[in-house]
Formats: sequence, structure tokens, C-alpha cells
Amino acid sequence: MSATVTLEEAQARLKELIGKLAPGEEVVITQDDKPVAKLVGESPLKPGLRPPPGLGRGMITIVSDDDEHLTDFAEYMP
Repeated sequence: MSATVTLEEAQARLKELIGKLAPGEEVVITQDDKPVAKLVGESPLKPGLRPPPGLGRGMITIVSDDDEHLTDFAEYMP
């Protein structure tokens, strides 16, 4: 559904317009025959997706009096 609607129509039918949008489809919102905004359909998030490993690297500081165990984590420490 690629469409153009006026601002007033978009305000009145926003929930319906969003509900009909498929991923990648657009609705252009106009005011005085000029485009002012665009609704773009996004694909829904898939549950259970996890970020890739390593994004938190450098965010944890390990404090220990036992230096022997710290060697296992040397690659993660500055």
C-alpha cells in the first residue's frame, strides 16, 4: 500500500493506516498539498533474537586479589 493522505485524514485514521502497512510500504502525509511526513512499515521484531557476542566488551571490570585467575580474562581487560 503506497498512498498519500492529508494530515487531517491521517489523524483520523492513524491506527488503520499503521495496521495496513506491510514492511517497506509507505504512506506520505501531506499538508497544503506538500509532503510533511512519511509512515514506513517495519518488519516486526522476531522474539528470541539476541545481539551478537562481544558488544559488551570493555564494559566489565574484574576486581580480584587473586592474579592467577585474572589471566583467563586478559583479552577482555585494557
